[in-house]
Amino acid sequence: MGDTKPKAEYKGWIHKWTNYIKGYQKRWFVLQNGMLSYYRSQTEMGHTCRGTINLLNAIVHTEDSCCFVISNGGAHTFHLKASSEVDRQKWVTALELAKSNAIRDIEDEEEGESDDQSREKTFDPTEIEASIKTLSSKIEDLTTCNTLIVNHGTQLQRSLAELDQIQSAEETTSKMKAINERATLFRITTNAMINASKDYLDLVIAQGRKWQSTLKREHDERLALQSMVEHLAKQHSSLEHRARSLVKSPEAGNNTPQPKPITVTSSDDEDDFEDAVEEQTEQFTVVMPKTSHLKGHLRSPSAVSGDSLGFQRQGSDSSSESGDERETAMVIYSKNSVKASTSSAANRPGSGSKTLVIPNGASKRNRRKCIPDKPNYSINLWSIMKNCVGRDLSKIPMPVNFNEPMSFLQRLTEDFEYSSCLDNAAKCDQWEQMCWVAAFTISSYCSTTTRTGKPFNPLLGETFECDRRDDLGWRSFTEQVSHHPPTCAMYATGNTGWSLEQEFTMSSKFRGKYLQIIPLGIAHCKFDGSGNHYTWRKVTTTVHNIIVGRLWVDNHGEMDIVNHKTGDKCHLKFSAYSYFSKDIPRKVTGVVTDKQGTARWVLRGTWDSQMEAAKVLGTSQHGSKPVFETGEYKVVWKRRFPPAHLEKCYNMTVLGVEMNEIEDGVAPTDSRHRPDQRLMENTLWDEANKEKQRLEEKQRAARRLREKEAELATAEGKSFPEYQPAWFKKTKDPITGNLIHMFTHEYWECKDKQDYIRCPDIF
Repeated sequence: MGDTKPKAEYKGWIHKWTNYIKGYQKRWFVLQNGMLSYYRSQTEMGHTCRGTINLLNAIVHTEDSCCFVISNGGAHTFHLKASSEVDRQKWVTALELAKSNAIRDIEDEEEGESDDQSREKTFDPTEIEASIKTLSSKIEDLTTCNTLIVNHGTQLQRSLAELDQIQSAEETTSKMKAINERATLFRITTNAMINASKDYLDLVIAQGRKWQSTLKREHDERLALQSMVEHLAKQHSSLEHRARSLVKSPEAGNNTPQPKPITVTSSDDEDDFEDAVEEQTEQFTVVMPKTSHLKGHLRSPSAVSGDSLGFQRQGSDSSSESGDERETAMVIYSKNSVKASTSSAANRPGSGSKTLVIPNGASKRNRRKCIPDKPNYSINLWSIMKNCVGRDLSKIPMPVNFNEPMSFLQRLTEDFEYSSCLDNAAKCDQWEQMCWVAAFTISSYCSTTTRTGKPFNPLLGETFECDRRDDLGWRSFTEQVSHHPPTCAMYATGNTGWSLEQEFTMSSKFRGKYLQIIPLGIAHCKFDGSGNHYTWRKVTTTVHNIIVGRLWVDNHGEMDIVNHKTGDKCHLKFSAYSYFSKDIPRKVTGVVTDKQGTARWVLRGTWDSQMEAAKVLGTSQHGSKPVFETGEYKVVWKRRFPPAHLEKCYNMTVLGVEMNEIEDGVAPTDSRHRPDQRLMENTLWDEANKEKQRLEEKQRAARRLREKEAELATAEGKSFPEYQPAWFKKTKDPITGNLIHMFTHEYWECKDKQDYIRCPDIF
């Protein structure tokens, strides 16, 4: 029946009253499905709607030969003026028809829902059970009738067969009486069967119509929701692009210097310059670091970044020192300069095209190559959200279905998968060393393209050690030092003379369709040979399609790596993904500058594939924008893709698979001993969920006990010491001036003695 209803669809240009300054403005109106929408132009129909009014309760009245008004009770009112009286009449007729169709549709929908009583009742489990019980009883009636029909039919046939053998009239009369009785019973049973079948058929038809109507309605709502989500995504992307363009436009109305676009078309000389650049090689743009604020790593006061404001995703980030636009520079790769300098630069380290590689040694133990495949357990996100209503969110355990069998301490240690970058950096000096450090910071993001599972949140006091000196040339130790806010501290050393320590904490922002993770801690990397001390802060990570669609991860923002010994800086820009961007996805560019701000090296690549670095051979000026001419690029980092079979193992890396392998002699608080994590790895997800809930409740009980002891001490006028980590000590960072947790270097000595008396009971 829905296909036979006339659908009022009409579109065209009408003048709409805007305000007393602009008066009537020409707008493109579309009448469809009982809704009247308007746009500034036809091109906006795919993404930006300026206004919509529902005609179901709307009133249409004319004012004069061309003007008419549409109002839905005061919430929305459109004052419109057609080009002629004929055009006005066409619109009024179409609007009235659309209104009548909308009223008829809602009446039909209400009539269809009257059989179901209510939409909520349709999904009432008791009603479903009652329907199934009724159908079962009808089937039992049919089975009983069928049995009776078979029995009575058999007896009737037997009586008819015996009638043929009777010779006397008396016996025939007696037998005919018995046959009539059996025929009567057969007829009664048959009628009962017919009635039962009719009742069953009526019930099945009624239930079938009901469930078919419910299924159709759910299908239509799903399609409508999907269409709405797609429309909102397109509209959000369009607004983001337009807002970013307005912010970057030199007509924004302020005197803040704005970066100029890469393509220059203002004069013939500039066109010739661009042609010359294209003949030499490819080109790209880098963002220059600021020369002030040597300590760097400052966040904007609001700590927003990327998608939090939509149009700021590529313009600013929480990792940048301020919200102001930075100066940009163009980078060109001159083949002529490379040919001219090949002979003189052949023996200089870093000038060739080969990549330095530190070969890995052979491990003293055979490590595992895989873990049990991830089971295909489905989960309903809405059912979890439904259980959160009216409850304390901190007491609602999230199921392990969202996790991967790895603690966040282990996931943070996995950053050293490409520790060879730091080994290579230890062999270089100053600016080239900075390139290798930058490559190491970028390499930690490569696995996020395929891994969307959430690591287990560490318990307070949980630790993780990873000693790979025999094959990978480093060892690290990590501890969860705080629970509110969640903070973990790490310390690692390499055989080639480097050390890295960091305190990682973060803030998260849920924006409806995506989740932002904003790192707050600072990493310190020191090299014994050169004495260089580098610091940096990670960029923002955004997880998209939290509610609808397939999860995907984007890393974006700006990062400053600072050498506090020499004053050198490396500024990296992680370009955010955008529907309208012409750049390659996951693009990263960077420039290394000395203390005076002179560019020395440039970097380019993607955070999921590889990074290249080149030395700056010369600098020129093109208008207000500097141009860096570089030599040949060399690969400073390239991703090693895991074996194909690990795709079923939560898309883990080889190092990630090896991390949770059981080892003897580790601390009792080590993540390898965590029972819920181990159960999940062994595909026992139901048991893992129960164990996870037990551990979290145990942690909350321990916290309540500490709070109670603190209250008693305060009431008695005594001081109560705060929680102290087992292997880290809170002290003042000489670089940033903030309080951080420093490694006490006592763990490895205690491990040799197997002295773990200071470890708390957390599992």
